[in-house]
Amino acid sequence: MWKTSMRNEIFLVVGGRSNAYFIPTAKGNILVDTSVRSDYTKLRRHIKSLHLVSPEVTYLVLTHSHFDHCQNVKQIKEEDECQVILGEHEAECVKQGYTPIPMGAYTFTKFLSQIGKRMGSKRFGYHSFVADILVKDKYELMKEDIKIDLISTPGHSIGSISVIVDDDIAIVGDTIIGVISDWIYPPFADDGVELISSWQKLLNTGCTLFLPGHGSPITRAMLEKNYHKYAARFQLEDMV
Repeated sequence: MWKTSMRNEIFLVVGGRSNAYFIPTAKGNILVDTSVRSDYTKLRRHIKSLHLVSPEVTYLVLTHSHFDHCQNVKQIKEEDECQVILGEHEAECVKQGYTPIPMGAYTFTKFLSQIGKRMGSKRFGYHSFVADILVKDKYELMKEDIKIDLISTPGHSIGSISVIVDDDIAIVGDTIIGVISDWIYPPFADDGVELISSWQKLLNTGCTLFLPGHGSPITRAMLEKNYHKYAARFQLEDMV
């Protein structure tokens, strides 16, 4: 569990295969990502263990629509009648129940990406659903008691978004990876230039901690270090 400077809490309710986060608020509970289908029971059990007055999900925010983040969306939406929020560029993907695996960023992951694309929806699909709220550039979800902004952070996927909580902690999906120490560039990314621009956008929020879709939290110092390195590699103007 992490607390923002305004004393609002963020809970990790699923870890391992992929992370899911839960933010209880006075105006409804927010679930960020859902992990894979096999984690559904664990997800519900961990939310229930928080002993909230109401454990139901009010808003289900998807950082992006790859299978390992959204295989439980349809079931949660039907059971809790929550609103699903997604980056607008992936709205058609979720209606079809399949979001293509992104390009590999390294030799080995390029190979894996090609295999994944051939396997397609049979291996990497999910039950289709319709998003209720689509995020273009920025969407203000809450502003009283807790401040929650959703911002577009493409690169890993075209519709990736991040959740900014109290301008202090960001939940970033696969825009940053925390699996291996000092290696935060995701192994799969459709657009490297957009990804590094999204890192710049995240740093400009003023957040000091970044919670990824896979692995452990990343500090601001670690993100800044990698941003400067990759901005130079992609020959981008360093704006931080």
